[in-house]
Amino acid sequence: MASRIHLVRHAEVHNPDHVVYASLPGFGLSELGRGQAKAASRYLGSQPIVAVWSSPLQRALETASPIAARLGLPVKVDPELTEWRLSDVWAGLRWEEIPVVRPGELEAYLEHPDRLPFSAEPLEELAVRMRSALERVSGLHPEGDVVVVSHQDPVQVARLAITGTPLSQLNVDKPEHASVATIKPGTPWREEVRWSPSQ
Repeated sequence: MASRIHLVRHAEVHNPDHVVYASLPGFGLSELGRGQAKAASRYLGSQPIVAVWSSPLQRALETASPIAARLGLPVKVDPELTEWRLSDVWAGLRWEEIPVVRPGELEAYLEHPDRLPFSAEPLEELAVRMRSALERVSGLHPEGDVVVVSHQDPVQVARLAITGTPLSQLNVDKPEHASVATIKPGTPWREEVRWSPSQ
């Protein structure tokens, strides 16, 4: 197993219309987001990292790129690290439109995210997907640390699932843009430290 996994949420996206971008193309980092990604690269630059893995979506790749460049590593892409497919239900809508166009769904997501019959991917399936991805990546790099760049809910679910925390806690203390949660594999896996550009 890897020594540690550094779970990174992508940096801020340029999204002036407040659209649910889900897996839609064309949503890259904002100017602030590029600064956040560079801050994360500086934070991670001193760690003994041997690999950088990323979701295939543009915002994740643009966050992973400066981290990998600082470490002199390529960015490896794993489709399993992509966004939660729940968000595809709302893709293209403005966040403010969701309660009108799809009444009750946003409220349900905020109140009981582990019980969403309208989601194409139940939270439990996302947890299995992310846990499997972390275990696979960890197994591919038995020495050194690994960076994994993904999205807010997948990163949060990975933290919960891998440490044995109930998935109902999804909306509690969620990761900020370009934040890093460092997790040590083991029995059980445990979270060592969290960092964000705002610290």
